Amino acid sequence: MDFDRRQVTCPQGQVSAGWHGPYPTSSPTAAPLIVARFTKSQCQPCPDRPRCTSSRENARNVGFPPRELRDLQVRVRTEQQTPEWKARYAVRSGVEGTINEFAHGHGMRRCRYRGQPKAHLQHVLTAIAVNIERLSTRSVTQETPSPRPPTAFQTFLDQQGIPRSKSWRTLGT
Repeated sequence: MDFDRRQVTCPQGQVSAGWHGPYPTSSPTAAPLIVARFTKSQCQPCPDRPRCTSSRENARNVGFPPRELRDLQVRVRTEQQTPEWKARYAVRSGVEGTINEFAHGHGMRRCRYRGQPKAHLQHVLTAIAVNIERLSTRSVTQETPSPRPPTAFQTFLDQQGIPRSKSWRTLGT
């Protein structure tokens, strides 16, 4: 894609005949689209035509976002290949998997009961059931994971010599 000359070159070396847009898309959240068009005379004799387009009579049209969005897309996709990004995303993907399990596997998109206290109780009991189900699938020989590192608040309590409770249940006593 050559944004300055407003043309696209295909892998076989053909240069697009037209550049149109950017057009607004049908979705209000989608980016505008630029369309580059090739001619039938360029595409008909091409040996790579079956890999390029499924149309038997028409030529190839290529749609892509404007330059600023395309540059952003390339930069973000490059960043997604870094180990730091993958480590951050691993946390998110785990959470999304759990949410998906609740929504699709346990019908949590709709509550069975009216009122926030009853809905909350349904969520808590469903979470307990999911945890029991997950624990029942673990083998006895599996090691327990190492404990999480202390939070900043826990570190502060330790530095100040304030004893921290091991369980939320002991806070009221």
